[in-house]
Amino acid sequence: MRLRSLLFVPGDSEKKFAKASGIGADVLILDLEDSVAPSMKEAARAQVAALLDDRSQRDWSFFVRVNPFDTGMTFDDLAAVVKPGLDGLLIPKANGAADIARIGEELDRLEAKAGMTQGSVKIAVVATETPLAMFNLGSYTPPHPRLVALTWGAEDLAAAIGATGNKEEDGHWTDPYRLARSLCLYASASAGVAPVDTLYADFRNPEGLETDCRRARRDGFTGRIAIHPDQVAIINRCFSPSDEEIAEAQKIVDAFAANPDAGTLGIDGKMVDIPHLKAARRTLASA
Repeated sequence: MRLRSLLFVPGDSEKKFAKASGIGADVLILDLEDSVAPSMKEAARAQVAALLDDRSQRDWSFFVRVNPFDTGMTFDDLAAVVKPGLDGLLIPKANGAADIARIGEELDRLEAKAGMTQGSVKIAVVATETPLAMFNLGSYTPPHPRLVALTWGAEDLAAAIGATGNKEEDGHWTDPYRLARSLCLYASASAGVAPVDTLYADFRNPEGLETDCRRARRDGFTGRIAIHPDQVAIINRCFSPSDEEIAEAQKIVDAFAANPDAGTLGIDGKMVDIPHLKAARRTLASA
């Protein structure tokens, strides 16, 4: 399952789904939460369930963002969408791993009812949307067997703590949200799952998105949420290694393979060691 670009699609818009399904995103997240008005929740749930019944061949993974526990709608969402064709769930406003365990137990039951392979539906988590969640990021280690990614969000967190804003005048995150971003990255690495950066809201600013994506990949994120189809190609490009990076990584891997007892090697006049080898293997795995 590739997790570079994860594009949100409102669950009540078949037109937007049709457009999104052919633009090259690795994951489409059919949304039952924030992009759907309360009056349209049931209709969106039914529409997403019907879309899952179309078993045409896809080159993307089908995820659904369900409503959070405090809405009372989570288990009704799951009952509607857990069926063959569903690849994963995005869980919003999770307070920690205990919430994922609850989801996992329900998935076990629903997969069995639907005749699906146990564990086939994976879970990604928006892990920083409540104050309590910030203290529980370490709970995702060891990871739940279904957990594949952690991402972070700033808007709900800002509302929860009573902030009047979350960005500096230059567009950079203020301290509380830089902390959330960093802790999400560490929690993902600790759990051994994909760290996915949050959305870039200004979808009319491709240059800003590209700069921010390259910064995110530099820091260790391996993918990003998209909120507009035009963002997908930029995200895919930024989170994919270049030909030069692949060649350099292969050179390091080959050098250590030829010298299995070495801890440090000189390659093209530079000293490389085991951390470089691990980084090179990650680069090749993401190609």
